[in-house]
Amino acid sequence: MRTYLPSSENIYRHLDWTLIICYLVLVIFGWMNVLASCNTDDGINILDFSQKYSRQLIWILSAFLIALFIIFGLDPKFYRFISVIFYIIVIGLLAATIFIGNEVNGSKSWLTFGPFSFQPAEISKIATSMLLATFMSSQYFDSSHPKFKDILAVALIMLIPMVLILAERETGSVLVYCGFFLMFYREGMPGWVLIAAFTAIALFILTLVTSSSVMAMAYSAVILVVFTIRFVKQKYDRRIPPRKRLVSIYLLSLLAGLALIFGTKYIFNDVLQEHQKARIEQLLGMKKDIMGVGYNVHQSEIAIGSGGLTGKGFLHGTQTKYNFVPEQSTDFIFCTVGEEWGFLGSMFVLILYATIIIRIFNRAERNTDPFTRIYGYCVASLITMHVIINIGMTIGLVPVIGIPLPFISYGGSSLWSFTILLFVFIRQDLDSWKTYKKTSYV
Repeated sequence: MRTYLPSSENIYRHLDWTLIICYLVLVIFGWMNVLASCNTDDGINILDFSQKYSRQLIWILSAFLIALFIIFGLDPKFYRFISVIFYIIVIGLLAATIFIGNEVNGSKSWLTFGPFSFQPAEISKIATSMLLATFMSSQYFDSSHPKFKDILAVALIMLIPMVLILAERETGSVLVYCGFFLMFYREGMPGWVLIAAFTAIALFILTLVTSSSVMAMAYSAVILVVFTIRFVKQKYDRRIPPRKRLVSIYLLSLLAGLALIFGTKYIFNDVLQEHQKARIEQLLGMKKDIMGVGYNVHQSEIAIGSGGLTGKGFLHGTQTKYNFVPEQSTDFIFCTVGEEWGFLGSMFVLILYATIIIRIFNRAERNTDPFTRIYGYCVASLITMHVIINIGMTIGLVPVIGIPLPFISYGGSSLWSFTILLFVFIRQDLDSWKTYKKTSYV
């Protein structure tokens, strides 16, 4: 049988154009909202680089060039070879930022070189994703029965940048790293780890709004009920651990939960910083300070609510135009979307994000290359966390922690990092298609 290999022209027709089109629409729509967030009473001058919308246009054009270079200029296998070196360089930049970084809004996370500033924390998501994908896709890593040293290595790959970012007081980026647990779950992490994490968060919040003694009694009662049910069912369901082990598991769960409950006040009062405590109190309704720590969210909710169904129209948002919401072009860009484009415009943005996230998950799941699958899950998880936290922050469902909305918020660091994350996956996915075609046409 004759071997037929498609030409490179045919190959590039198989780029994931759905992802590319969604990316382009979000980036262009983002620029329009950055423009709207600037006071344009004096007119619009694209060449006035003192304006954010002009500088953002430069970031966008350079991001497009980066995307083209990733697609056409680099061998997909390059990332596997460079991942360790890239990770080490990024870790060095994160460590350097702690000592020589510039402080912005209470976070010492910016490095400045002449007229340019960037956040190494944004680049660290790329480096961590690549190294996790490289290590976990290697022939020495068995995801079904990982050795302790492999689990430790994976944990360190994720925890080292998290600790350094936390030292920079960039809490938002640390929380985004929790998105990697979705990838870990896909690759075989036990489901009880996710259950334990959500339980810990729930216990922390409920203890803050009630009291330690009430939560301790309630948690103990729940553990007792669940344990009794499983203890009785163990006789008929052999999938449940043996009874002695079951007792140990639930005793450990009880002790860990009680330790967290009685340690919540200490964590809240002595570990968290004052602005973090104030934001949590504002979110949970423990205090109301709409002219202080709650001002941003209050004004954001007003802006989004005033947009109604169809919005006030492009460049006609009063909350947006007159800068009632601080950081409106970066962390609170979604309130500009809500005010000027309304519910329909907001849903349009959410649909675009949902399309990108679901498509990456689907393409990664169907991919036969472990590196591409793991990397794809990392990318989709990071985008998911950013979207949930940022939009939740603007509508008062998540504490204000200051992270950008992917592809939309103003800033070169964020736009470049998400562009690289996405287009490396697109290129890896295309390479997997090429490999499949080579083997299927022989």
